Amino acid sequence: MSGWEPNQLKAAYSRRPFSRPGPEQPLPGDLTGASVHTTMWLQVAGLYTDPDSCRGRCHEPYNKQDECHCNTKCEKHRNCCEDYHTHCSKERFSSSHDSITNEELLSISEQLYKVDHNKAQQSDITINPQHLASSAETRDKEDHSPEPLYTYVNEKLFSKPTYASFIKLLDNYQRMTGRGEAFSAEQLKEQGNFLQEVMKTELMKKLYNFLHKKKRYSTQEEFVSDLKEMWFGLYSRGKDEGDSSGFEHVFAGEVKKGKVSGFHNWIRFYLLEKQGLVDYHSHNYDGPWASYPDVLGMQFSWDGYFKEVGSAFIGCSPEFEFGLYTLCFIARPGKTCRLSLGGHQLGIQTYTWTKSTYGNDRKYIATAYVTSS
Repeated sequence: MSGWEPNQLKAAYSRRPFSRPGPEQPLPGDLTGASVHTTMWLQVAGLYTDPDSCRGRCHEPYNKQDECHCNTKCEKHRNCCEDYHTHCSKERFSSSHDSITNEELLSISEQLYKVDHNKAQQSDITINPQHLASSAETRDKEDHSPEPLYTYVNEKLFSKPTYASFIKLLDNYQRMTGRGEAFSAEQLKEQGNFLQEVMKTELMKKLYNFLHKKKRYSTQEEFVSDLKEMWFGLYSRGKDEGDSSGFEHVFAGEVKKGKVSGFHNWIRFYLLEKQGLVDYHSHNYDGPWASYPDVLGMQFSWDGYFKEVGSAFIGCSPEFEFGLYTLCFIARPGKTCRLSLGGHQLGIQTYTWTKSTYGNDRKYIATAYVTSS
């Protein structure tokens, strides 16, 4: 039995649906009795694999019934199984030029870092991190810092087109999950305006050119259309249809089950802190960067709702954060994506929304945030 133990066969048999031979796939006519039984079990051993794994499935034809995919286009559509790279990448990428290697991620992220022309200068922002929290203190909900996080922000930054169009989006959402979102024509126009403005920047043009070279997109129009769906397309985290999106979760923030969810943007934080709606408690991580953008891991409350650990870039432009998260979601969906900024490495963790899709089975962004490792 090719080294398969009975319990292995039983497990394999239970993993994936098996179609009994029909007219188009008859059993050989000279196989009867025990030999047929043995042949069937040998087929089982070869055919039954985990529906959420690429083990033994590399390059198989697309089947919309599969939970995830292992064909050569799954990366473009972001519907690969989580172990796709483990089982298929070496086999595929040895003769392909459209893979995105770890080295290329380090290189392109440094390039994007260098062309973030709209980032804050050192004199534009003054922060006061105050209390450095221990791991135990991140959960205690105590306000260990009497002063606001932001001492000064040069708000002339916010008149720049990408900042201005970004800020207009922030009040378009209901923060409570379970309440369906409904956008007016003006709000939908604001989404388009933001994408239009960021695509004018050298940073986003460079990102598109990189992804185009890697055959993720054929045209800039295709790229922008996909950005709108992956970031602004609605899905359901709660009971109501269409109560969330990647953009709302990551940049505007949400409240789910009495806790702050998402909310990883420094501009949003500053504006709400200025209004007295956000109360900074402490930080548990301060990045090594001596200039902006920097990274801070922090604890805070938003109108009474607590965020235990929320990481954010500080002082970057909207297009920088939007671009890095997009890069990592496309290159390493559902995984930690290793980048380099100014010679310092960091991680971006993304997750895909698995309960609904758009287009050709493409996945929405569930979340994206910066990590220290």
